Amino acid sequence: MTTDQHGLAMTGAGAAAAQHYDRAIDELLHFRVEVATETKAALAESPGFPMANVLSAYLGLLTTEADDARKARARFGAFRRGTDEHALLPRERAHVAAVQALLDGDFLTCGALLGEITVEHPRDALALAVGHQIDFFTGDARSLRDRIGGALTAWREDDRHFGHLLGMYAFGLEEAGHYDRSEEVGLRAVELNPRDVWGIHAVVHTYEMQGRFGDGLRYLDARTRDWSTGTFFNIHNWWHYGLYALESGDVPRALAIYDSVLAGGESSMELLDAAALLWRLHLEGSDQHERWLGLAEAWPPLVAEPFYAFNDMHAVMSYVGAGRIGDAEKLVAAREAYVLEPRPGVTNLDMTLHVGLPVCRAVVAFGRGDYASVVDLLYPIRHRINEFGGSHAQRDAVQRTLLEAVLRAGRRDLARTLVSERINVRPCSPYNWLKQAALADLLGERGAAAAARVRADELARDGGRTP
Repeated sequence: MTTDQHGLAMTGAGAAAAQHYDRAIDELLHFRVEVATETKAALAESPGFPMANVLSAYLGLLTTEADDARKARARFGAFRRGTDEHALLPRERAHVAAVQALLDGDFLTCGALLGEITVEHPRDALALAVGHQIDFFTGDARSLRDRIGGALTAWREDDRHFGHLLGMYAFGLEEAGHYDRSEEVGLRAVELNPRDVWGIHAVVHTYEMQGRFGDGLRYLDARTRDWSTGTFFNIHNWWHYGLYALESGDVPRALAIYDSVLAGGESSMELLDAAALLWRLHLEGSDQHERWLGLAEAWPPLVAEPFYAFNDMHAVMSYVGAGRIGDAEKLVAAREAYVLEPRPGVTNLDMTLHVGLPVCRAVVAFGRGDYASVVDLLYPIRHRINEFGGSHAQRDAVQRTLLEAVLRAGRRDLARTLVSERINVRPCSPYNWLKQAALADLLGERGAAAAARVRADELARDGGRTP
């Protein structure tokens, strides 16, 4: 028996395997691709090493791709068949149960089991990191905050990965709406570890939610070398840079980021970031047909099987943007058939049924110019969009689709309500004031429209709100 770098006992690992496992956890927390190499090295040294097998399975499941999940299921099944689980430590058995729940498609049970591990073993970095991602995939803002917050006092400031815990906590605080505290914690996380791309990401989200896109651009520019290369998360942070550029009205800069970084992605994570940036332009009438064509070509193998409804939405956006409405409708029809089959405990089925399908149908309707149907589909679920995962920043694409459809459908009263909600939450957003101008145009109020556009221009020039 040995212990990991955080003092937790492990069985079935030689000294070399334990070292590789510790390095794998470090790489995981840094979002570096070397996590897979170190995990394989640990298993090569000790094939029956329970925690390395657990980590390998989690890695195959957190990509949110069906093919990776299928391979992880086969590997983990072989491990379980060759293991006497009664000989495992209670913490190891709990991880095995959590992995199996995730393999079975039950995100919620997996998250709950990982939470139980964290209560008893708050220094289990793997349970915290994977649980944090599960909370992200299920859109659970409170758990994103409290899963990490409940473990923090078991860690010391001089612990090697304390900064990474702060980075995760900062993101949870942001998603739960504690923006000032999130910024404070996130900046401290990055101070402790400048290469903590998740901590940097948390700070970026905080600025996004406060409309401080000027601060966000300056922050990312100052730390470009820390976040822009060397991880499997750098593309997502570039996406955030693109959002800031769009908010400032700099479409050429956003498209330059798309062409140099986001285009040509292969994983679901990369493709959805690309689709999310282009869709915001699509809503504003910007024709990016050639860019959409390349993106639409990449999606079919990744959504051939249902796995994560959030990915489906971005695939449908890509098909619609490319003018491939028929492909979008085929994907919707496939998911309609999927939800008719009984699948007890499969979280994605409920996500698809209650949120994914209405959103995908709305995106198709938007592509067809049927804006009334978009409103009918999205307005009833607009406060439940979090149930199919993602962050507030990512899900804003859905809210913008609703608002644009309301304006184009001429729904004046509803447009006034939605624009008023946005402006009063984030009065420093140029986008929000441009929508106020569009509403004023709809109402025939030329003076108010001109004033709103002036305000949008001022905010774009000034970078939004500053502290």
